Amino acid sequence: MPKRTDRSRALILQAADAAFREFGFAESTMEDIANRAGLTRKTVYNLFASKEDIALQLIALVEANDAPYRNRMDAGEDALALLEDVFLDSAQWCLANAALARLALAPAERPTLEPPADRPSFQRLIRDILLLGQKQGRIRMDDDANFMALVLLGIYGQAMLTVLAGRPFNHAEIKHTVRIVIEGIGRRPAPSASA
Repeated sequence: MPKRTDRSRALILQAADAAFREFGFAESTMEDIANRAGLTRKTVYNLFASKEDIALQLIALVEANDAPYRNRMDAGEDALALLEDVFLDSAQWCLANAALARLALAPAERPTLEPPADRPSFQRLIRDILLLGQKQGRIRMDDDANFMALVLLGIYGQAMLTVLAGRPFNHAEIKHTVRIVIEGIGRRPAPSASA
């Protein structure tokens, strides 16, 4: 049976998730979260430093749920198809969790070239899929997968923030974003007459 502290943390995270979905992040208060969890505000503050801390923990839980993608990577699935699926799934999560998505897509602390070493992260998942793509010969080998992951995440993040601001979401745009990043924006050479 989980310890009381662990149960309280779980209740707080569930309550915060519900409050953020109903009221949005900015409008939710620690008092709202405590009431929904059936705990005192003091208990919530004893377990989490702030509402932002709770939100970051919720985001971390989502990022830690990467086993289905990693299983597909281990099976040698095509990296480009996997990238599309990961970003489409992420987009669906963002649309369903707009308040948390805005925090995840525009973090207060900018990502570094290396993904965080102490926890699973979306950045690491994307980097690892790009490494798989390099092994498969589907992703360019002459650049660092960490750097390419940041470029891809930056473009994706900006696109999703635009969607969350009211632009309609289109599944084809995710595939298009992945394709443009993978193929680049340079002009393709004209086919030779002998080809």
